[in-house]
Amino acid sequence: MTQQQENNRKLLHDRGICVIIPTYNNAGTIERVVRKTCEYCDDVIVVNDGSTDDTEKILKGIGNVEIVGYEKNKGKGYALKMGFRRARKMGFAYAITLDADGQHFPEDIPLFLQANQKHPGCLIVGSRNMEGVERSKGSNFANKFSDFWFWVQTGRWLSDTQTGYRLYPLKKHYGLPVLSNRYEAELQLMVFASWHGVKLEEIPVNVYYPPKEERVSHFRPGIDFARISLLNTVLCGLALIYGLPLRIFRFLMKWGRTLYAALFFGFFSVLLVTPMVWCYTKIGKMTEKKRMKVHRLVNWMARFLMLRHGIPGTSFSYQMPDNVDFDKPKLIIANHQSHLDLACQLIFTPKMIFLTNGWAWNNPLYRTIIHAAEFVPVTDSIDKIVPHLKSLVERGYSIAVYPEGTRSKDCRIGRFHQGPFFLADHLGLDILPMCMYGPGKVLPKGVHHLNKSPLYVEVCDVVSNEELKKLGTYREQASWFRKYFIQKYESIANQIEQDV
Repeated sequence: MTQQQENNRKLLHDRGICVIIPTYNNAGTIERVVRKTCEYCDDVIVVNDGSTDDTEKILKGIGNVEIVGYEKNKGKGYALKMGFRRARKMGFAYAITLDADGQHFPEDIPLFLQANQKHPGCLIVGSRNMEGVERSKGSNFANKFSDFWFWVQTGRWLSDTQTGYRLYPLKKHYGLPVLSNRYEAELQLMVFASWHGVKLEEIPVNVYYPPKEERVSHFRPGIDFARISLLNTVLCGLALIYGLPLRIFRFLMKWGRTLYAALFFGFFSVLLVTPMVWCYTKIGKMTEKKRMKVHRLVNWMARFLMLRHGIPGTSFSYQMPDNVDFDKPKLIIANHQSHLDLACQLIFTPKMIFLTNGWAWNNPLYRTIIHAAEFVPVTDSIDKIVPHLKSLVERGYSIAVYPEGTRSKDCRIGRFHQGPFFLADHLGLDILPMCMYGPGKVLPKGVHHLNKSPLYVEVCDVVSNEELKKLGTYREQASWFRKYFIQKYESIANQIEQDV
């Protein structure tokens, strides 16, 4: 087993992902499929759907596999339902399903893991590569038939709706109580998921079909095709009276949340706070006491927005060590995901100064506030603004910077620049890392509407200036902290994304 396989096995477990293999009379392939799957995942559930051959005996001889079994064959849909229930009972958040006949490659499990990390909470569909695969005309027609009706029922086109290789978010199993017991259950699960707003993502996977004389199939062309046709007829009717209204409602809610947040920000910031701050700073002499009141107002605004009012569709939480003292100035570094990052950080102390780019410094919506709050534009080089920052530190303020320099498009941690570590050295500051999850999912870069996602900030342990110097050059310090943030963010994501 390679180190990468071992890392993937651990990551699958940490993210709450198991594998479910339904089987019925697959004695010729089940052992090879299960043992190969166990090389890629530690948590495997096999559902023995009333097999009458040696399947049960073979499974008992494998070991380290969770077996769900019953005497009478009830169909793949029922087997999946039993597997999902066992997985939920065991505490799993996601389940990868693959067939026991050997057509799916367990080697593709890491592809589902990667897709789950990129699209948490989504239903991942393994689109089979059919190039060079010998299939009957009936099978090809059934697949295209299903793809078309899925598009009619959901408005979403998938290239392979008949694949059994999928990753399901177990907490988003809509329609499970009325799930069919047969093959059409997998189509039914996708349709209900789409209606309820579960995003569907396709990934390419390999497939193997043995020669016709070696294939074991439990598909009954006449009966099962009739069942699928009847199901599609029912689903088309439900799409009009149930699925379409749900899609319209979700669309209205998404833009309703966005409009409400925009109006709230516009009234609260532009029409109320900005004029008040402008008048307060222009009338009379600007003393240190007045400046601190501006900082306290900014801190109060952030706490009101994040802890009391809340951003629609989100929940906010944080974790911070008891020994973190904001009265002593620090250099605060954080991963940069969204315009919401500042609000998530400003709740901790009024004594926080941000380095901002020219766009934020000149933005007409909130430039009055950030100018009054003494945020520092980085239009000049770092070494030119050091004296200004030094005066702020002497007054007791911490300096907050984003080592990536720009917002991440996909929440992944980008390259860290050396500038923040140059500042820590020249200002003699300890470093306080803050790892954020969620701002880039609620308001991603380049997107103009709000999504639903939890927001979380983890304030980490302080790294003293002496410890920082031991890490080496500025470049080496930047590299070390980037790796630290990658590991921290992955750990946070593994926990939170089991519930999204």
